[in-house]
Amino acid sequence: MHTSPWLVRDPKNAKRRLRLYCFCYAGGSASVYAPWQARLDPAIEVCAVQLPGRGTRMAERPFTSLPELIRALAPVIGRQDGLPFAFFGHSLGGLIAFELARYQKLHYMRMPEHLFVSGCDAPQFRAPSRRLHALPDPELIDVLKDFNGTPPDVLAHRELMDLLLPTIRADFALVDDYVYRPGLPLTMPITVLAGRRENRTAEQVEGWRRETLSDCHVHWFDGDHFFILPEQQAVLDCIGAGLVERECA
Repeated sequence: MHTSPWLVRDPKNAKRRLRLYCFCYAGGSASVYAPWQARLDPAIEVCAVQLPGRGTRMAERPFTSLPELIRALAPVIGRQDGLPFAFFGHSLGGLIAFELARYQKLHYMRMPEHLFVSGCDAPQFRAPSRRLHALPDPELIDVLKDFNGTPPDVLAHRELMDLLLPTIRADFALVDDYVYRPGLPLTMPITVLAGRRENRTAEQVEGWRRETLSDCHVHWFDGDHFFILPEQQAVLDCIGAGLVERECA
């Protein structure tokens, strides 16, 4: 199998029948998905995508253009073995997973058999850009506090935040500058995961149905934007059920 700094996986997983590529939220790293392998069916190989600017790739410059990121990432996925695969992405990660699947379709590449989008507006109904990447440091840190996805002790650690903020800004730029372009709908099932305390309209959740010719199911979870942290097992049960349906189809 082709190895790459983009991909973090457990090399001991010998029972895999399907690979789940996981894409992280703004400022996050592949380590977020480290506990998932032990909590999913061993037949599912968790393969977390590590973007530049974090983790073992901290010294690399992060992407600030989503199209450039997709063009760099698509060949990495394309060089992997022939194992069937699915995509999961939370927030920014959901947008990356969606646009990567569209790119693969456009370029006649192997495509995911299931797309899981979590905490992410339907692309045709995204809220207006808040230009978060342009905020001064104190205001950006206040926004991160409101999102409730970063530990308070990390946000209060000035030297650590000085190290992390450039990557967080770059990630927010990917979202802030995103422009939806109409195209052919996808053909795989889409599962939408949303938090009951997220500030989303019905269109921003249900609008994902417009992006596929296949089934689209919406699942609600207790919590705010980062419901995937306290509701991790429920999220994994949802993913596992969706992938089992694929196995039985």
